[in-house]
Amino acid sequence: MRNDYDFTNAIKNPYSDRLKKQITIRLDDNAVISYFKEMADQTGMPYQNIINYYLLDCVKNNKQMKISFSD
Repeated sequence: MRNDYDFTNAIKNPYSDRLKKQITIRLDDNAVISYFKEMADQTGMPYQNIINYYLLDCVKNNKQMKISFSD
C-alpha cells in the first residue's frame, strides 16, 4: 500500500445514495428464515437479497396487509 493517495480528481460514487442500509430485524427463524434460505439454495442468491427484493416488490406494487386478530 502507498503511504499517500491523491484524491484531487476523485468523483463521488453515483450509486452511493442507492446503497443498502444495514438494519436489525426480528424474524421467526423456523418459518420465515428457513423459507427464504430454501429459496436461496434453489436460486443461488443470498437469502437477504431475496427478502429485500420481496419487500421492494411490496413497495412498488403498494401491497397492503390485511391484519385481523381473533378474539
